[in-house]
Amino acid sequence: MAEHKSYLHKICLVVLSVLVFTETAQSQTSCTAPNGNEGRCVDIYKCPALLTLINKPNRSQQDYEILRKSHCGFQNQTPLVCCPSAQPVPSPTGSRCFTPDGQEGSCISLYSCPHLTALLQQPSSKDIITFVQNSKCQGPDQYSVCCGPRAPVLGPQLKPTVCTPSVAPPDPRTECCGVESYGGNRIFGGNATSIDQYPWLAIIEYKKEDKIKLLCGGVLISGKYVLTAGHCVVGPVLAVGTPANVRLGEYDTSNSGPDCVEAEGGGEDCTTGAVILPIEKITAHPEYNPTNALRRHDIALLRLSQMAPYTDFIRPICLPLSDIAKTAPLDTRLFAAGWGAVSASQSSSNVKQHVSLPYKTQDECQVPYDNPRRKVALWVGQVCAGGEVGKDSCKGDSGGPLMYENGKLFEVVGIVSFGPTPCGLENIPGVYTKVYEYLPWIRTNITP
Repeated sequence: MAEHKSYLHKICLVVLSVLVFTETAQSQTSCTAPNGNEGRCVDIYKCPALLTLINKPNRSQQDYEILRKSHCGFQNQTPLVCCPSAQPVPSPTGSRCFTPDGQEGSCISLYSCPHLTALLQQPSSKDIITFVQNSKCQGPDQYSVCCGPRAPVLGPQLKPTVCTPSVAPPDPRTECCGVESYGGNRIFGGNATSIDQYPWLAIIEYKKEDKIKLLCGGVLISGKYVLTAGHCVVGPVLAVGTPANVRLGEYDTSNSGPDCVEAEGGGEDCTTGAVILPIEKITAHPEYNPTNALRRHDIALLRLSQMAPYTDFIRPICLPLSDIAKTAPLDTRLFAAGWGAVSASQSSSNVKQHVSLPYKTQDECQVPYDNPRRKVALWVGQVCAGGEVGKDSCKGDSGGPLMYENGKLFEVVGIVSFGPTPCGLENIPGVYTKVYEYLPWIRTNITP
């Protein structure tokens, strides 16, 4: 440990001597950090935020600039730096966000967030890496993170007795997302679901004059937000109607009241009826272009005007904890569900349907989309599944979820974007917007 500190001390001296020429300063005096926040002039070893920069193997020009502006002298031969205040301050843009554990925070530089930089000083672990990666947000610099008011507690978390709806997407460790009340055996292949399966599925109601149409799906990710496709809220779809409401807890769209099915042990299992909530705000990804054939950034958020209830038939799905393209075994099966087309002659289904689909790597998926008739260059923001005859998400499923069963929890790894026509062609997977790539955008655009 002493040898490591001595080596680190030499690095500090070299880096800071190259960057600055100041020789004296008073330790512990107040100062202004490069991000404009108040700080204290302290020993570099007492400032995890900047020590992280010193430890980086490949420092960028921006890193050097932060270190140069942070230097406030030496104490004997130990470099002093202006260490940002222990309490995070909102960025100049006032950008609010939610941390992976559901705290309301500010989107600021990683080096201004003492909680996360302190984590990075600990021995590396999967929990630490995952939490910091999933804290990314769209903020003032390349290393912006959602910094909460308290240090995160990693590892297993005590599950609440009752799950309470919240604006923030639930922390998966609480098991208040991605858990079905359904406990029966699953049969997949374009079959009707059980009445309480996938309680996070949503249908968007479009209004034109006095008529209501059901055109797209969505997925509930918190008590206030539904994730859907950009093409469900921007472009040609608006000629048919304007997204007005979100329908939750639906099973059979042909029935206006509670839906009932026969229970396995006899009797009936009934919903309490669909809940229809008005859409308060629509936020499509700013880079989504409905006229571009590449269909990139095909994602949108719907903010509900009221908090959705948490019941056996209505509850949120979990956001993904990792990039499925890097963690999924090649034989992974993913699941799509909705009320879309079930055959070439039937454009929609009254009853909620689901299908099991094989995960496809980017390389496998690109081959059929190199065909001159399709010619779509896939990219990191997309994920593929399908390619089995007669099994696919289809028209009407747009905006709905592609789901991964991660242990006992379901995660939304994709949003239905586009695929072959007709649906369910052999060796031509469907293409979905990869949710993991958009976590920073999602966490930044969910507001209290």
